[in-house]
Amino acid sequence: MQAVIKSGGKQYLVAPGEKVKIELVEESLDIKDEIQLQAVAIIDGSEIIVDKTKLETAKVTATITDFTFGKKIKGFTYKNKTNQRKHWGHRQQYTEVEIESIELA
Repeated sequence: MQAVIKSGGKQYLVAPGEKVKIELVEESLDIKDEIQLQAVAIIDGSEIIVDKTKLETAKVTATITDFTFGKKIKGFTYKNKTNQRKHWGHRQQYTEVEIESIELA
């Protein structure tokens, strides 16, 4: 059984036992905490379930395994002849989760 989950404005195709990096969930959570993820679709063999009423009862349970950072992105803007320069950077925070179970009640 597989599921398409939604987290941080992105969608991920997951199966039980997989480890996935999703955008940072709540900072108040700790490693080994369980979280519930929102399912957008569930693939069960040859059947694909996308009905909202059935998906409201679906549960995708995951355990937090790590908090990591992505690659550092550096940027630089420059305007000619006006002495305008700006350096900026960004480093995305991720939560690594392991999918425990996908249940369709």
